[in-house]
Order: sequence, then structure tokens, then C-alpha cells
Amino acid sequence: MGKSYDVIVIGLGAMGSAACYHLAKRGARVLGLEKFDIPHAQGSSHGYSRAIRSTYYEDPDYVPLVTRAFAMWQELEAETEQKLMHVTGALYLGPVGGDVVGGSLLSARKYNLPHELMDRATLGQRYPQFRVPDNFVGLLEQNAGFIHPEKAVAAHALQAMRRGAELHGREAVTGWTAEKQGVTVTTDRGTYQGAQLLFCGGAWTDKLVRDLGVPLVVTRQVLAWFWPKRPELFQLGRIPVWALDRLDGTTHYGFPMMADNPGFKLARHNRGLVSDPDTVERSPLPGDEEDCRQALRTNIPEAEGPLLALRICLYTNSPDLNFIVDRHPQHERVTLACGFSGHGFKFATVMGEVLADLATAGKTLHPIGFLGLGRFRN
Repeated sequence: MGKSYDVIVIGLGAMGSAACYHLAKRGARVLGLEKFDIPHAQGSSHGYSRAIRSTYYEDPDYVPLVTRAFAMWQELEAETEQKLMHVTGALYLGPVGGDVVGGSLLSARKYNLPHELMDRATLGQRYPQFRVPDNFVGLLEQNAGFIHPEKAVAAHALQAMRRGAELHGREAVTGWTAEKQGVTVTTDRGTYQGAQLLFCGGAWTDKLVRDLGVPLVVTRQVLAWFWPKRPELFQLGRIPVWALDRLDGTTHYGFPMMADNPGFKLARHNRGLVSDPDTVERSPLPGDEEDCRQALRTNIPEAEGPLLALRICLYTNSPDLNFIVDRHPQHERVTLACGFSGHGFKFATVMGEVLADLATAGKTLHPIGFLGLGRFRN
């Protein structure tokens, strides 16, 4: 039988690496297990940039959590003495009553967040990169930008190990049990015992936890990088992080160009092709490039140049597209963080704190009630 730990964390992407860090800071004996490398590009926590934004259009209830997350990213930067986050602002484009702009306005006004609403004429003067319909407006929020996901996962993992956490890459979990006296986890390399178990397995959650009672749908999401016709218009400092309502039920989003990531990155936020994380097609499929090109051709024509890269990430979608952060309904020693539905990375710092609270104290002061499993039983 292997060593015994206070907490065993399964999955060391964004949430799992952050949980290990916060647990280790509190002096807990932590074991982290990752099926792939630490960090890796098989799941959701990769692609050079992940947005962080405060005027949360999905639901205003996320605002207190992302506010805390923003501050904690800055603390992690100071601790590690490296740049993990760029504050660029975020520009939302769409009708004033649409989901993207309207939802962002609701959060901004409810929490008195700094923002600027621009009419179509002002938008065209300030951001000539975009070509949008006459009924579009632009909402600019200041407290937003992007995070380097690979650097962020590595930073949390490194700081966790420096505080005594034991992290294992390339070690796949093959089974687990939870009893009143503790938990047991079996991998392809050994068996481990602990007092608490945290599942942060992302797209592999359904394969690890088969009795959750809530369906999680994994989708294949395409990330694309193009070399613009006028690259000077899309450099960091000239354009913020952006999200554009396509008026067809989809949203495209993108980032400024960076020196360590050549090309202008954009992607479609809405659900892609339903996939199995172990067999997902990671090579380009017919239509992958054209979907992105069509968005550029219609709304950002100066960015439509040669394709540089297409990569695949995975969304793990909950039924209502909100996160699931809660105790397992049948196992009091098991906590889950899953179903982040393509908008979770920015919350990794605060989710690490939340999960450490739940594993060590059984509760948290953070407002996560709306993310509980109970909402699916009502």
C-alpha cells in the first residue's frame, strides 16, 4: 500500500494545479495525479491565452468570484516574479440588448464596474479593425485581459511542489473508492490512500466519476491563428481582448498578437463537435479553417491573412453551462470541480482556494451556492 495523504487531487490542469498550491500553502499533505504532462495540451488549459473579464455576461453571480480571481492572479505574479496576466481591457460588440453586450452591462451596473458604452460611430473611430452592423455598439471594460495558461499551470504546480506537494505526471488513475475512514486511489503505477479526494479531471470527469448523476458533454473546440494583412493593427497595445456577437447564436472571441505567439488568435465560443477526449480528432477537419475565416471576412477583414496554426482544445459542458463545484452527492470525502463549459480558466486561482476550503474545512466563504449540484434536482 502506498503513502497516505490529507488530500489527493486528480487532474492537474488549471483547477487541480491551483488546488494543490492552496492546499500546500496550508500545510496539507497533498498528492496530485496527472494523466499527461504538467502542463499539457490535451485538455482545456493551453493555447497561449485565456481571457479574464469582470463584466460577466453569463451571470452576474460570477462577478465576486472573478474579482477575487483577478487579485489572486496578481498575487501569484508577484510571488513567482513572472508575467502571467496582461490587462488589455475587453471589448464586447453586439446589439445593446443582445446576450454579450446586454449581459455585460447588467453585471457592470450591478457591481459598479468601470466600463464605457460606445455607439457605432465612436466604435468605428476607436477600433477601425472591426466591421459591424449599424445596430451594434461597443462595450469596453477596463478590468479585463488575458492569462498565459501554460505558464499559469506551471506556476501553480511549481509553487505547490516548493511547499511540499507531491505531483506525479504521466500517471493515469485506474480506480478509486471512498469509505467512511478515507479514500483509496489506484493508478497505473501504484495505490494511494488519503483523507479527502478532489476531482479536477476536466474532459475526463465522466470517465473517472460515473455516478455523478449529471451529464457532461465534451466538445471539440478549434483555435486558429492568422497573419493579418495589417499586423500593426492587431498588436498588444492596439487592440484589447474582444468578443463579438455573430447574431446567429454564436460568439467569436480573440486576443492581441504577442511576441511569443505569432499570429492573431480567434475562436468560436459556442459548443463544437461532441467528442470523446481519448479519441477526439486533433487534426484539422473540413470547415475548421473556413469557420474562422468567415468571421474574419465579415467582421475583421484586415486580419484575414494566411493561416498559421489550428489547434484543438476541449470544453466540458454542464447542462446549463455553469460550473459544478460541490461535494459528491454519495461520498462526503469527495469534492468535484467540473463542467467549466469553456469559460472557467480565469477562475483557477479562486477555485483553488475554494477547493482547498472544501477539502480542509468542508465549507467555503466564497459565494458558490449557485454552482452546486442541487440546482439540477430542482
